[in-house]
Amino acid sequence: MPAQAGIQCVEYLDTGLRRHDGLIRTFLVLAGWFLLLSTCLPAPLMAQDRMVAPGAGTLQRAIDQASPGDHLLLRDGVYAGAITIDRPLALLGKAASIIDGGGVGRVITVAAPDVVVRGVTVRHSGTSLATEDSGIFVTVDGDRALIDGNRLEKNLIGVYLKGPDSAVVRGNTITGSTIPHVNDRGNGVQLWNTPGSVVEDNDIQYGRDGIFVTTSRNNLFRGNRLHDLRFAIHYMYTNDSEVSDNLSTGNHVGYALMYSDHLKIFNNVSDRDRDRGLFFNYANNSDIRGNRVTGGTEKCVFIYNANINRIHGNLFEGCRIGIHFTAGSERNQVYDNAFVNNRTQVKYVGTRYIEWSLNGRGNYWSDNPAFDLDDDGIADQAYHPNDLVDQIVWQHPMAKLLLNSPAVQVLRWAQSEFPTLHPGGVKDSAPLMEPPKLPGQEGGSG
Repeated sequence: MPAQAGIQCVEYLDTGLRRHDGLIRTFLVLAGWFLLLSTCLPAPLMAQDRMVAPGAGTLQRAIDQASPGDHLLLRDGVYAGAITIDRPLALLGKAASIIDGGGVGRVITVAAPDVVVRGVTVRHSGTSLATEDSGIFVTVDGDRALIDGNRLEKNLIGVYLKGPDSAVVRGNTITGSTIPHVNDRGNGVQLWNTPGSVVEDNDIQYGRDGIFVTTSRNNLFRGNRLHDLRFAIHYMYTNDSEVSDNLSTGNHVGYALMYSDHLKIFNNVSDRDRDRGLFFNYANNSDIRGNRVTGGTEKCVFIYNANINRIHGNLFEGCRIGIHFTAGSERNQVYDNAFVNNRTQVKYVGTRYIEWSLNGRGNYWSDNPAFDLDDDGIADQAYHPNDLVDQIVWQHPMAKLLLNSPAVQVLRWAQSEFPTLHPGGVKDSAPLMEPPKLPGQEGGSG
C-alpha cells in the first residue's frame, strides 16, 4: 500500500480515538492496531511459491532473492551446484529436478534453521573426506532441518548433519560410492553432535557405513534399510539413543555399537551380514531386545568389554558362532533368547562362572538334549554351552583333530558326571524347552 494511504489510516484512527473514551476507546485501540497492521501498513512478509527454472546459477539467485518461508518449486532439469541456503525456506521438486555439484565440494549447504529439502535428486559432490564433501551438508545453524524424500547419488557423503539440533533425515534413497577402497568412501548419513536428530525410513546402499554417528545424544535411527556396506549402523560416543526396526542385509557388520551408553536396540534384523550381526564394544547399560540375526553370519553377536546390558528376547540363528563373549564383560543379563542351529552356540575363554538366566528363565538352545519331567517349560538340568573340551579347542585349534577320539569322549562323559571338573564358563541354570516369542509376535515376551 502506498505511504500516503498508510498516513491516512493513522489519521483516521487518531480521530476515532479522540471522539470516544472508556471501554469504547479501549476497543478502538485494539481494533485500530489490528487494522493498522493488517491493511494500513505494507503487507507482511508472506510465504510465496516461486517457480525456478533449471540452469547455471538460477537456483542460487532464487535463494538469494527469496524471503523467509518461501517455497522454491523446481522444474524438471539440471541445476548447477554448489548452493547455500542461508534463510528458512523450502526447496521442493521431483526426481527429475536434479541439483548437480559437478564433482566439487558440497552440493547443498544448509546454514539456516527450519529449512526443508524435499523430493529432489542431489548428485556429484566432491571426493575429499578432508573437506567433508557431501550431497547435503547441514551446519550447526541448520536446526530442525528436514531432508525428506530425496534421491542422493554419486556423492561422497550422502547427508551430513554437523551440529544442528533436532534435524530429520527421512524417506531418502541414498546410493553411495563403489570405489575399491572401502575406507576411502563416505557414509550414507553422517552425524556429529546433533542432539535430538532422527534418521528414519531411508534406503541406503554402497559407500562405507550406512549411518555413522559420533559424539552425539538423544538420536533415533528407525526403520532404515541398509545393504552392501561395511557397517549398516555405526555408533561412537553416542548416548541415550535408540536403534529400532532397521534391516541390515549383505553388509560386513550389521550394528556396531561402540563407546556408547544407555542405548535401546530394539527389533532390528541382520540377515546375511558377513562378519557380525551385533557388535558391542564398550557399550554399557543398554537394552538389547527383539533383534534377529540370521543367514549364515560368522558371529551372530560379538561382545567385547561391554557391561551391565540386558540381552533378551533375541533370535540368533544359523551363525558359525552364536555369541562370542570376551574381554571381561561383566554384569550382563542374558535370558529369553533363542540360540538356534549355530555351529557353536557360545565362544567364551575364561575361568569365571557366568550365569545366563534371570528369575528362573534362561535361554533356548537348539542343541540341548534336555528333559522336562515336570512340564514347566524349563529343562530339568542346567546347560553348559562351552565345556572343557570347547575351551581346549579355542586355545589350541589343532586339537580339533582329536574331537572324535575316545579320550575326548571320556573327558566329556567325566565332566558331565562330575560337574566340579568344569573350569568356569557360561552356565544356563534354567534353559528353555521351546524358543521364546520375540516382541511383536503373539504372546511374545520382553
